[in-house]
Amino acid sequence: METIYTIDSLNQKIKFLEAQQDKEWCEIKDEIDEIKENLKPLNLIRNTVEEINETIGFKSDIAQSAISIGIGYLAKKLVIGKTDSTFKNIFGSIVQLAVTTLVSKPQHQNVSTKESSQYETSEE
Repeated sequence: METIYTIDSLNQKIKFLEAQQDKEWCEIKDEIDEIKENLKPLNLIRNTVEEINETIGFKSDIAQSAISIGIGYLAKKLVIGKTDSTFKNIFGSIVQLAVTTLVSKPQHQNVSTKESSQYETSEE
């Protein structure tokens, strides 16, 4: 640690440390936002599907679609269960379609324009 002898150098050091604190606080906020995004149920499901694909080695779109449909079917069974009601069956099918569609979308579409512009500038 350097010794500070003048008021000017003390003020400069204070400004430097405040700027460093602001920068670190922004980085912490960004990290918290990223954690919150990763903990959303849809992203948890999507990440699980991606890990299954990587582990088992599914590369084809057909295999990924089959997994998405299977997850949609499971969601329908969890939400609706077994029923003879026509309304519940229609609602379950809508839930199944929605979950299947959301899970099958590539995750990189959720990246905000701010993040994508950061990637572009860092690559240049």
